[in-house]
Amino acid sequence: MTPSPDKGTRDAPVPSARTLRTELEKGLRAHRSGARPASVMEMSDSDGDGRLVMNFGPQHPATHGTLRSIFTLEGETIVEADVEIGFLHTGFEKLGENMTYQQWVTVSDRMNYLSALNNNVGYSVAVEDLLGIEVPPRCKSLRVIMCELSRIADHILCVGLQGMDLGAFSIMLWAFEKRELIYDIIEAVCGARLTTSWTRVGGIMRDVPEFFPDLVYSFLDEFPPLLTEIHTMLLNNRIFVDRVKDIGIVSEDQARSWGISGPIARASGLDVDVRRDHPYLGYENYDFKVPVQTEGDSFARYMQRMEEIEQSLEIIRQAMATLPSGPVVHDDFKTSLPTKDAVHNDMESLIHHFKLVMLGHGIKPEPGACIYSATEAPCGELGFFIASDGSDTAYRLRVRPPSLYNYAIYPRLVEGGMLSDAVAVLSSFHVIAGELDR
Repeated sequence: MTPSPDKGTRDAPVPSARTLRTELEKGLRAHRSGARPASVMEMSDSDGDGRLVMNFGPQHPATHGTLRSIFTLEGETIVEADVEIGFLHTGFEKLGENMTYQQWVTVSDRMNYLSALNNNVGYSVAVEDLLGIEVPPRCKSLRVIMCELSRIADHILCVGLQGMDLGAFSIMLWAFEKRELIYDIIEAVCGARLTTSWTRVGGIMRDVPEFFPDLVYSFLDEFPPLLTEIHTMLLNNRIFVDRVKDIGIVSEDQARSWGISGPIARASGLDVDVRRDHPYLGYENYDFKVPVQTEGDSFARYMQRMEEIEQSLEIIRQAMATLPSGPVVHDDFKTSLPTKDAVHNDMESLIHHFKLVMLGHGIKPEPGACIYSATEAPCGELGFFIASDGSDTAYRLRVRPPSLYNYAIYPRLVEGGMLSDAVAVLSSFHVIAGELDR
């Protein structure tokens, strides 16, 4: 309830969102203890107009997980915003300092669970760089194909959820339906659909099945018409266009200074892409473009992801046309796990497997060795800093997750806008809560 003027509060200064957040937490503790807390949900400004402090999230939909924003509102206008990065507290990085290098592959799935394959590959590439080993050509090509399929799955779901959050529910259903085609391929390759744990340091868990080309080419034929359907639905929808045009504008300078990467940075005119600028896994051998928008608003981020999907389809076509034969695991089995067939049928391979998995005799980088390695994940630059003390676990493992950096600017973008704009901006950012874990 708004304090009455005779209480002497009419001329009191308006507290900041951070102060009100502290008061809210005090009130919650008082409520749990049985005390009756003072109301802090609404306070009056110097003109007598009420300001409302409210929680926006965590909830599904709209905030897409454990994201919490604290908005100070005047009417429906956000005058001040503060955010919390969530409540997962899973400790991914500390787990990496207490698990062997191979074991942590399964944890990497959980950071961005919508593109777990890209996490698997990014981490394995980092450890391989630390060890100075190179995976076979077939392994490189398969990793590229699967990463680009995962990028498409991530982008198309983002577009679908962006439509859903703004009222175009059909787009979400179409996106989920076509994403299943990609998950069918992923399931055929590794047996899982969401948390894949597909890579191994030095290779992949096993070669793809012999019907893999049929699945991929069938997808390449069936998927592209969806892009036309989505464009037809959304670009001719005045409600959608009006709600994303000129909303949540990120300038090129802002993208650079805030460390933003991926589709959000490129939608603001920042022409960066790790695949092109610092090639890995043979990306320099593929002919693809890096789309760039200039507007930097929520509409530009939609267009950016749609154009990136087209480029990923082209990379997959080229990789499939040039897919080499041969092994998929590095041939030094003192660091790389042998294939399951070899473990089941060859005594030496069984010994290597036993020492790597059970005894911890395997991956031991040189003491003092450290590296920062980055790949282009669907949400942006995914980097790993790894330092070794010579044991079979990392001395330090730190992750540069793109969502953490991208989300930092969100409060600045929604201040001064309408409450409904906060949904439009956040849906265009595609923040994955698992990447915010700290």
